[in-house]
Amino acid sequence: MTIVVNMTKTLLTALTFIALAVFTLAAMADAGAARPNLVFLMADNLRHDLLGCAGNHIIQTPHIDQLAERGVRLENAFCTTSMCNSSRASVFTGLYRRTHGYSHVPPLRREMLSKSYPVLLKRAGYRTGFVGKFGIDVEQGVPDNLFDFYRRAIAWSKSEPYMRRDDDGNLKHMTRINGDRAISFLRSCRRGQPFCLSVSFSAPHAEYDSPDPHPADPAQADLYQNETIAPAPHSLPADFARLPRFLQRGLSRTWYEPYEPPAEYQRMMQGMYRVITGIDEQVGRIVEELKRLELADNTVIIFTSDNGMLIGEHGLGWIWLIYEGSIRVPLIVYDPRLAEQRRGTVRSEMALNVDLAPTLLDMAGVDVPASMQGRSLVPLLEGDQVDWRTDFFYEFLFEYEGIPKSEGVRGLRYVYARYFEEDPVYEQLFDLERDPHQTENLAEKPNSRAVLNQLRQRCDALRATVTPN
Repeated sequence: MTIVVNMTKTLLTALTFIALAVFTLAAMADAGAARPNLVFLMADNLRHDLLGCAGNHIIQTPHIDQLAERGVRLENAFCTTSMCNSSRASVFTGLYRRTHGYSHVPPLRREMLSKSYPVLLKRAGYRTGFVGKFGIDVEQGVPDNLFDFYRRAIAWSKSEPYMRRDDDGNLKHMTRINGDRAISFLRSCRRGQPFCLSVSFSAPHAEYDSPDPHPADPAQADLYQNETIAPAPHSLPADFARLPRFLQRGLSRTWYEPYEPPAEYQRMMQGMYRVITGIDEQVGRIVEELKRLELADNTVIIFTSDNGMLIGEHGLGWIWLIYEGSIRVPLIVYDPRLAEQRRGTVRSEMALNVDLAPTLLDMAGVDVPASMQGRSLVPLLEGDQVDWRTDFFYEFLFEYEGIPKSEGVRGLRYVYARYFEEDPVYEQLFDLERDPHQTENLAEKPNSRAVLNQLRQRCDALRATVTPN
């Protein structure tokens, strides 16, 4: 009798453990299903105004436009350093350049990545994937700690061209290869485990040292040939003449000079438009694959760029400087869980690249580290009225001949820049309300002295908040 009682107790205990295990697994599966999948798409050097949804009536970006029509577009999004590798480090870590310390060399420190969004999502049970241009020098083996699926590929020079042989031996455009690999990741995900896929396109970054800086995918090769693209505002010789000598002689000028003749400008811009439409095609393929896999209803899609790019304003090109074309980026968030009345809305608050990591973590229900210097954009996406920033600190600290270091403040009305290594220190002050293209430097105007002093102090104060102790 004792043996029977003991066997019964043992059986009941075993059944209890089994029931608890089944309940726990079911709860985990429910939690996994409730947590959204995340697809983070980033272009390279894509200006804020080179999308149809941003008011460009020539460029064809129907798939990205549709994300904006069904989601939220943040029309005032910026990078805090206009340089691909520094900005990307800020995107991953939620930290300003002055804090994470990375411009190109030495590699980004391992401890900075230990609290990056891929690491924290992976710890929380997300499957993490990365495709495309990583753009950050790191210690060997670090990407393996960040991502379960890592397919680095970059196109930016003759040695790493846009048109290349894929793993299957076929000649393809790098943007299409990135799309193929993104789809491979999606197809390899298992049900019940949320994922975060980061796709970083090389386009529309130019292919250096190439006669065709923007080689197109054959699918877009015939686009825009009959379009005339208007020159950038204030790109005449007189606009260039207003600049200080160190900017006239810097890389922002010398890198733009080959494209200054009108015919070359048209060729450059038509090519740039083609590769942007190439990105759009791959965005459409990714969205369709999410639908085919029945993942679309629980997948958030974010589209942005690492920085903008000057295309002739003031006779300058490329990035680095605190001009709107350089620092302002597109930012679109499509969240299928948002209320219907939030779809197709536009928010005007300032969003920054350092906000992206906190936003991704917040969406996943993961605690945002107190060390991150950005803020989650989720309240803005949900339509809340929140106390939000009205300015931000900009910095460029890379050591490179021909690119001046700078720091400054971009506010709602005024932009202040300080080129602190020039002798004497050179300052700029622009009133965006009266001068949206930043053509008239008010820093030496007596009647602007009060505003100038205020922004000098604000720059110092903001710098202190992002300077490590």
